[in-house]
Amino acid sequence: MRNLLGSSLGFGLVLAGLMVVNGVAAERDAALYGGLKSCAMCHKKADGGDQLGKWQATPHAKAYETLASPEAKAAGAKVGVADPQKSSKCLKCHSTAYNFSEEVKTDAAKVLPEDGVACESCHGPGKNYKAKATMEDRKKSIEGGMVYPATGSCVLCHNDQSPSWKADRYTTKDGRKVGFDVEQAFEKIKHPDPKVKK
Repeated sequence: MRNLLGSSLGFGLVLAGLMVVNGVAAERDAALYGGLKSCAMCHKKADGGDQLGKWQATPHAKAYETLASPEAKAAGAKVGVADPQKSSKCLKCHSTAYNFSEEVKTDAAKVLPEDGVACESCHGPGKNYKAKATMEDRKKSIEGGMVYPATGSCVLCHNDQSPSWKADRYTTKDGRKVGFDVEQAFEKIKHPDPKVKK
């Protein structure tokens, strides 16, 4: 992240800026999480863009699973983590249940660590925007707490605090090498709803 922003002060400013999206506070109150099943009820239909199916094909859906890999175990060992699937240092970014903290913050009956990086990790807790009438209106969804565009959430985990961070992973359009590029990353995970007006 320092390569992107120049300093850790810049990182702090970005995080502070993420708390406001389109002028509306993006509250991450863990009590407002509904869980993957709540989102999936409406977001698995083909005519609506099948966001669930598209998410299931991304690394986000397998974020918890990934922590069992030899690569994750090696990365964990470098930072003193014996089992990445049980470490809050890893789960804060590999599980929605941790809400970017080092302890479980959500209702365990609704949001499981095994669900990985699900909808509400990026879009924010859904309790106040999940109603159909709200979701059909982008402005109302944002007023209800939806983080949109959700790309503002990316740097909460995709930053130089990650043990797998590579400062030159992406090449930007202007030829710079950076550790994370929102535009390129978004192309890999986008899942638009063709019926929702922007």
